[in-house]
Amino acid sequence: MGFLLSKSMDANFKKQQEFMLHNARLQMERQMVMQNQMRERQMAMQVAWSREFLKYYGTFFTLATVGLTVGAIKRRKPFLLAPIVPLGFIMAYQVDSAYGTLIYRVRGEAESIMTSDHDRLDLPHGTPTFESIEKARRARSSLASFLEK
Repeated sequence: MGFLLSKSMDANFKKQQEFMLHNARLQMERQMVMQNQMRERQMAMQVAWSREFLKYYGTFFTLATVGLTVGAIKRRKPFLLAPIVPLGFIMAYQVDSAYGTLIYRVRGEAESIMTSDHDRLDLPHGTPTFESIEKARRARSSLASFLEK
């Protein structure tokens, strides 16, 4: 009798473990999908911000270029055209950021760093562990209780 009960309990325990493992996988997959969607939304916001900024900067650049060119021609002072060069570099960067391939080049560089220069990504004192987090939490809780006294 005890053997049959034990065997039945073992089968139920095994089913429960499989169920818990399946639920853990589902939860992990959902979390990964959610994090990826959040990342995509953040990237979309960055691109949208770049495009919006480009509208304002493009207007400023156009007005500054026209104004400086007219001033240089009227006063016959070609050095008034000098600010157009650095402003042009900034404009090119903004256009590349908003509509160009900047994001793809940055992603490629990031992938290169992750494969060839992975040691640059190490955190100070290594990756946090459960023990290090618990130690810090205990230190704070003991400090708080000490300060209350």
